[in-house]
Amino acid sequence: MGQPIADFGKFLESLRGSMSLREAAKKSGLSHAYIRDLELERNRSTNDRITPSPDTLQKLSIAYSYPYTELMIKAGHLKDGDVVSSRTNFREELDLSHVHYIEIGIKEIIYHTEDCLVTRTVDSLLDFSTFMDKLEEYGFRKLDADLYVNFHHIRKYDEKRGKLYFDEQGTGPEVTISALRQKKYHALLMRYVANNTNKSLEFTLGKTAKGKLAQIIEDHVQS
Repeated sequence: MGQPIADFGKFLESLRGSMSLREAAKKSGLSHAYIRDLELERNRSTNDRITPSPDTLQKLSIAYSYPYTELMIKAGHLKDGDVVSSRTNFREELDLSHVHYIEIGIKEIIYHTEDCLVTRTVDSLLDFSTFMDKLEEYGFRKLDADLYVNFHHIRKYDEKRGKLYFDEQGTGPEVTISALRQKKYHALLMRYVANNTNKSLEFTLGKTAKGKLAQIIEDHVQS
């Protein structure tokens, strides 16, 4: 973890520029009141200091067309040394089997590994198309608009919160998946977690959830 820049809230406000709070809310999917709280760096209801989570920063990155990794560094979630930048094309890709998840932006791709982030620019549409075709071969699934997760690395699945973790304790990096994708991949996620942690599916689910999973699988087969 790094240190946030001074007046990070004012920096967020400068990124919003002439955009109204309601317009920023519409683009980001966050409430306009919460965006204003972030700019003031405090919860106006409780007066507690607040810092945006990586998930929130990702939404603001898209809304403001500002690099996600830069926002993560300025917010103190990352240090400069945590990020490796590269402008090589997709023919010199990383070993995808070591990547936990990938975020795809308009101009760059961000690889999240256990140790660091690696960013690469999108230089060739042809290479990019080939790259996308490779993802499923390595166990990646699309879990949100620009989020692809390697199911081979998932160790914990928090169904209620729609979050995936890459450690069994659920204390490390996490990703939030859309409700639609969660419904689609629920059974598959449970199987992967059981396999990745060397536990039986029954142990992972518990008796109640086991019956629920059986129903989901049956519904999927019938559809």
